Amino acid sequence: MSTSNGWTADDIPDLIGLRAVVTGANSGLGLHTALELARHGAYTTLACRNEERGRAAVEKVRAQLGDGAGTADLAILDLSDLSSVRRFAESWQGPLDILVNNAGIMATPYSRTADGFESQLGTNHLGHFALTGLLLPALRSADAARVVSVSSLGHRMGRIDFDDLQSEGRYQRWLAYGQSKLANLLFIRELVRRLNRAGSTVAAAAAHPGGSDTELFTGFAGRSGPLATFAKRASSLIGQPAAAGAWPSLYAATMPDVVPGDYFGPDSPTESRGNPVRVGMNARARDAVVGRRLWDVSEELTGVTYDLPR
Repeated sequence: MSTSNGWTADDIPDLIGLRAVVTGANSGLGLHTALELARHGAYTTLACRNEERGRAAVEKVRAQLGDGAGTADLAILDLSDLSSVRRFAESWQGPLDILVNNAGIMATPYSRTADGFESQLGTNHLGHFALTGLLLPALRSADAARVVSVSSLGHRMGRIDFDDLQSEGRYQRWLAYGQSKLANLLFIRELVRRLNRAGSTVAAAAAHPGGSDTELFTGFAGRSGPLATFAKRASSLIGQPAAAGAWPSLYAATMPDVVPGDYFGPDSPTESRGNPVRVGMNARARDAVVGRRLWDVSEELTGVTYDLPR
């Protein structure tokens, strides 16, 4: 583990002229990630599923931008619907410098995406896998683009179950969440390997927010009631505000010392709160054989094939 010497969002370098996309940017980590990218000069697209909430988020960001800052705009993107992912990618014009794959759901009741995938795997992994592949030409046309995928401490309880990838035989919401977050890390590591083989200047890294007070908790606790109250109180005690939870993603997306394949999280002993540092991932996240197989399965499921060497 390496220290970041108290790094905060104020230490983000000048991003003037860069173009950024943040998925799931209507609230929580995504909103604060988009705000800081725009505040430091980037032309930032908030990619949101809900238009009304997305417009409200854009207004919040614009209200906090000062002179010399970047801009904030809205685009509709539903990671649980591959047709929406394709529409978003097809509408993108020009280079893309920063892609933050932030959107996600956590420990939700069993459901399926528009394409028939288990919702957590479909939203957290497969939607972002397709999005990144479809935006790869835009990323490669930038001088030194950065892809960041937001994983979780929950990756440690995950296993990729190729025999029941969509949890059709048995659904356990937390294990499904762990599988999707493990998939995020396997994706980044395999993406780095393929980008390196291609000699690409695109860099990919991962981050996790620790225990942050975000709307993810409503996925399993609901928005009201005793469980929701308990979840919010527990989050505030062991975790940190969403603004600080966004720091690892922002570090991975902007800092010049980031090495492809890096993984950033908070610096407390439990990685639940603090300033961003390089953190470790478990052995399953480093399994190159599983990573390559998951990549092949993801291409087959989404129909998105990357123009990169195997």
